[in-house]
Formats: sequence, structure tokens, C-alpha cells
Amino acid sequence: MSTDIGVAVIGAGYWGPNLVRNAQATPGMRLEYLVDLNEQRARTVLGDYSTVRVSSDLAAVLADPAVHAVAIATPAGTHVEVALAALAAGKHVLVEKPLASNWADGAAVVHAAEDAGLVLMLDHTYCYTPAVQHLRALVRSGELGELQYLDSVRINLGLVQADVDVVWDLAPHDLSILDSLLPDGVVPVSVSARGSDPLSCGQVCVAHLSIELSNGAIAHVHVNWLSPTKVRTTIVGGSRKTVVWDDLNPAARLAVYDRGIETLDPSTLGADVRNQTRVSYRIGDMVAPALPEKEALRTMMAEFHAAITEGRPALTDGRSGLRVLALLEAASESLRNQGVAVPVAGVLA
Repeated sequence: MSTDIGVAVIGAGYWGPNLVRNAQATPGMRLEYLVDLNEQRARTVLGDYSTVRVSSDLAAVLADPAVHAVAIATPAGTHVEVALAALAAGKHVLVEKPLASNWADGAAVVHAAEDAGLVLMLDHTYCYTPAVQHLRALVRSGELGELQYLDSVRINLGLVQADVDVVWDLAPHDLSILDSLLPDGVVPVSVSARGSDPLSCGQVCVAHLSIELSNGAIAHVHVNWLSPTKVRTTIVGGSRKTVVWDDLNPAARLAVYDRGIETLDPSTLGADVRNQTRVSYRIGDMVAPALPEKEALRTMMAEFHAAITEGRPALTDGRSGLRVLALLEAASESLRNQGVAVPVAGVLA
């Protein structure tokens, strides 16, 4: 496409204004509409002097040839309906997580996009932060060596949701990051999940997920609505180096440690220590790489534009959203069955 991409943002609630701001600031994008059932709320988001049109009629907006793409920020339960309508109208789609409330519905959206030759992209915002993009490069370049483990903690005193538990509320962030980081050929095999509802509110408020990976490594995710302190930390351990990502430390979000434990070949040891020493400790430097201060949503919107204009899948395409749904469904089944390991299903043909 040689002209600007006309975009309509669907939903003027919590997340919609962020999409509006970044769509307007992205070169090559032209915000045409903000759509919401409450038109006054949409006008408030845009301000008194905006030339962006406001509408509560989604069908009319989708019929407008000036609109080439939509960004969906409606309640999660409406994502499938709105995305399918947009795809049927020939529009590229960016949708807030989760893609759907179950894998089967998500697969229907992915198939619809692929059959129509349209871009379907998930708003997995954390994947577009400078820290995660640098971490992805470290993992996938082999600089860390073979991936040995991933440990992620996402806890805070959060809002207990009425319609979803803490796994579906918070874990999609960590699972999308995991999906982005994994090297080619390494995939999740099974999920074991345990959780509790200490408030008796009908939803799991604290949960631990253990994800077995195909290379024998384990990824662990801890999510919690009840912690009085906020923690956003991920540790990625490799056979050569280990990275600690502290999202709440702007001075040094990433720390790369050339430290670890190496297994020794017993045949190289003397007889007197052979049965006592099996490992050696490597103590090297810690490097905190300088990272640019860039808004993740701006990078994400630029990726949406690039995927459309270049005719390629986005980094967080529909299939990545489907892989996250497969992990969430396996975790939910494991929670219902006292932590039994549940295979991760769902590879689209």
C-alpha cells in the first residue's frame, strides 16, 4: 500500500485511548474513527478539536473504504465477534489480548484472517518493550547458550475480576513473552498449574504455572492479585549466561550475568575428588546493556503498519495469540484437576 493506512479504533474504554494516541503518532497511519457505543465517551477521548470521526455504528465504519484496518479494544468477550466482522469486511485486525475466550474460537479467527490474506495481530504489548526485544535477541542468537529455565513473577495488589481468574488476567503477558523468546524448535509440551482462592470470591487469585518445554527446560510463572508489593521480574537462564529482567528498575531493566554452574566430566577428575565434585562455578562479569526509552505501544503500532505494507505476519501474529490460548486452556484444565500435567494442544494445519 502506497498511501496511509486508514485505521478505526474500536472501543474508547480503558485501553482504547492508548491505541488512539499511538495510531495518531505512527507515520503512515491515519486515524479515521473512534468507535464506541457511548459516543460522548469517545468524544471526550478525542478532545474538542479532533477531526477524527466518532461513531457507534460498527457496521457503517467497516463499510467505509477509507478504513483499511481496525484496532480492537472492546471487552474480551466481544473480541471474536468484532474481529470476524472486521475480517469479513476486508480489514486488517489488531486485537487486544486475549484473542478469544477459548482455543476453538481463536482458531476460527486465525483461519478467517489467513483465508482472506489479511494481517491478524495480537496486542501483546510487553513483546515490544526494548527490554524484551533485547532479551529475545540474546536468547535466539545463542548468546545465553541452551535455554535451561525461565522464572517469571508478576504480582501486585490487583483488582479481583468477576469474569476471569488471575491466570487469564495476568499470565497472558508472561506467556506471550515466553512465546516470543523461545528459540526455533523449542515449544511448550505440558502445563501444571496450582492455584488458590483465599478470598472465597469464586476466582483463583494466586497461581503457579510450571511449563515443560520440548528441550527439557521448565518455565515457571507466578501470578498473584493479593501481594502488597508489586514485582515484575523474569529470569532467563542459559548454559552460558543468565539474564535478569526487572521491569520496575528503569536504571537497569536488564542485567546479563556471565555466571553459572557447569557440569564436570568425571573422567577428568582425580580419584580422590571424583565422588565429591561434579560441578564447577563460573563467576564472571555482570553487564547492564543500555536500552532506548521507547514506548512499547508505539513500536507495536509501527509493526502493525509494517506487517500490512510488507504483506507479512506480525511478530505477535494470530498464531502467537493461539499458542497463548493453548497454554491458558491447559493451565485452566490443570487447575481443575489439582495440578495434573496437561498437554499443550492446538497446532493449526
